Amino acid sequence: MNFAENRPIYLQIMDEIIQQIIVGKLKPGNKVMAVREMAVQLSTNPNTVQRALQELERMEILYSERGKGRFVTEDQDIVEKLNREKITEVMTDYLLNMKLLGFTKAESLDRLQHFVEEGQE
Repeated sequence: MNFAENRPIYLQIMDEIIQQIIVGKLKPGNKVMAVREMAVQLSTNPNTVQRALQELERMEILYSERGKGRFVTEDQDIVEKLNREKITEVMTDYLLNMKLLGFTKAESLDRLQHFVEEGQE
């Protein structure tokens, strides 16, 4: 994983885990890698990974079982909410960037439709 300089690493780790949940790489009930193992894989400090995982637990996206590790929530409502939030984020970013280029919302959506129809998805 390549970390961006302009954003805290723990937030980027959280985003990556959420992305894996949304696309189904991490399914409800799946065990998440241990802190040390994830820190080695990401070449980052274990404290940074710990902070990301604790925050995901606070958000009820992950849960801990003492002595067993951390797991992805099995609450479908939370998973669906993550999906809706990600879609909203992506679409808001798209519309904002198009607005900066001088396009209205209607023009932006029209451009997106043409893009998809031309097979450039």
